[in-house]
Amino acid sequence: MNTDGRVTARENELRVLRALHRFGWLRTRDLSVLAFQPWSRKVMGLPNLAPSQAATSAQRMAQRTLRRMKVARLVLSATGPDGCQMYALAEAGARVLQDIGVPARTGKDQVRTFSLGHFRHRCISNEVAVSCIVQGFRASTEREISRGRWIGGDAGIAGKKPDVLVRDGQRWWWVEVERSRRNARDYAALIAWLCHILRGATATPTVPICQGVARLDVVFICTPAFRAKLLNDLILRKWQESQILATVSFETSLYSFESINFW
Repeated sequence: MNTDGRVTARENELRVLRALHRFGWLRTRDLSVLAFQPWSRKVMGLPNLAPSQAATSAQRMAQRTLRRMKVARLVLSATGPDGCQMYALAEAGARVLQDIGVPARTGKDQVRTFSLGHFRHRCISNEVAVSCIVQGFRASTEREISRGRWIGGDAGIAGKKPDVLVRDGQRWWWVEVERSRRNARDYAALIAWLCHILRGATATPTVPICQGVARLDVVFICTPAFRAKLLNDLILRKWQESQILATVSFETSLYSFESINFW
């Protein structure tokens, strides 16, 4: 490999390591989009939450780089519950990041066995964050949020944490992935939180959820049944549908909640 080739390979590896540090684990297809395709330098309109598709050349580059990194023990690999290949930081990969000032640690606990439901939830959350990042938005990943490494810290915002937070200046998109039915206590807490958000959004003047936020939009990635139930329960609490839909939106067709095999 010539000098230029080695520099490019090193840059590719660093992009992969940084991505795994932020997300905890990613599949090959996620890394193909995030680390091997150009990002938009300018935000264009609203975020598109649909999964981004990797070019064939990016897929091949990701596969070659991950094979090399696995041999070098920079990354750990595991087979996901649906048969996909997933990757996380190995100890050597974490040390590479630590040497350049990134507080990374091994992701071995991230790729241990967990339920298909949890796995699918994280897959969708990761795809949303990846898609928004390459569009030029700032995004806090589910992994970062769970560890308190986001603008809401450990306490959350108004006592709650999103699955993904997308930002563009003073406008935020709070993304919730609703794969399975919540228990009664969690659902009641969600309704109370939404009422708090709606009160702020409909006040005159509007009351931001926290300092520096001009507008917060809540987006649910969910089934049509969840959308219908949530809307009905908010209407029963005296909110008009037009008030709700000015702040809360639903994406019911972008993602499948069924088990899917990914490469």
